[in-house]
Amino acid sequence: MVTIRQERVADVPAREALLDLAFGPCRFEKTSQRLRDGHRPAEGLSFVATDFGRVVGTVRLWRVAAGEHPALLLGPLAVHPDFRACGAGGALVRRALDDAARRGHAAVLLVGDAPYYARFGFSADRTGSMWMPGPYEADRLLAHELQPGALDGAHGLIFATHLPGERRRTPRLAPAAVHAVLPHAA
Repeated sequence: MVTIRQERVADVPAREALLDLAFGPCRFEKTSQRLRDGHRPAEGLSFVATDFGRVVGTVRLWRVAAGEHPALLLGPLAVHPDFRACGAGGALVRRALDDAARRGHAAVLLVGDAPYYARFGFSADRTGSMWMPGPYEADRLLAHELQPGALDGAHGLIFATHLPGERRRTPRLAPAAVHAVLPHAA
């Protein structure tokens, strides 16, 4: 039986092994990962799926902003291959979104497969004027408003926000450079 709960420090090695299995070494090269580097997940928004104590799924939410609009970035979501057909991924996403809404967050962004994430309310309808600080596929940049209108007028670079004590990171590409690389972001 799969159980969804908040991630604990003791889960981190199993979580990392699961991410290695799911994504391989290329996971560290993704633009979304650049937004997570040097930051901690949003408080209380890291979850694991367990089966009799074994970590079989994981998801975290991270503090970001899209221009002037605060949001969360969901990811990575990973489920062990033996548990992909049992609904663990969906349960992780639902728990993450529910807890984020309860904590007062207004919107969640992610880079992922629209057909999978549409059932949770994600779409590319609100992301056409946002862009990532590196390569990504524009049709995979998705948003879900936890509070209606939270992304009204959202425009600009998506960047990680920080908490006191975290080192501040600047995007690898300035917004003008991103426009030059990604003409769809105009």
